[in-house]
Amino acid sequence: MRFFGNYSGKVDAKGRAFLPAAFRKVLEAEDVRRLVLRPDTTQKCLAIYPESVWQQLEDELKQKLDMWNPLHVDLHRRFVNGGEMFELDANGRFLITKKKKERAGIRQDIVFLAVNDRIEVWDKDEYDRHFNDDADLGELIMKAMAESRQ
Repeated sequence: MRFFGNYSGKVDAKGRAFLPAAFRKVLEAEDVRRLVLRPDTTQKCLAIYPESVWQQLEDELKQKLDMWNPLHVDLHRRFVNGGEMFELDANGRFLITKKKKERAGIRQDIVFLAVNDRIEVWDKDEYDRHFNDDADLGELIMKAMAESRQ
């Protein structure tokens, strides 16, 4: 399953947001109903995972951790603790809790960004700051590719 594109949106006074229709169509085509929302682990945004993708991610993490090591157990707990299972309502909306909005700095205007098999939800101002300048993108790609070859 792959998502593509970015779309603007809004969070209403109750914390609800409409998932863009293009993303809903991908989910419907794959018969995905349950999603997981969690704060991203590296950026100031939220991540939406289809349930199957979330389970694969959690399984991969668990395989790399020693579940007898208290530090690893705590890491796993902290990762899964941030996740919240949800389903879209009949109108295609979902709830972003106050705690998650605060963690991601989300106010009202948001941007949904497709990142392969997940969807990120950014506060519009934070998104603009983070993605405003692609001047060093080529350099970053070359560095990452060189590191991956080593």
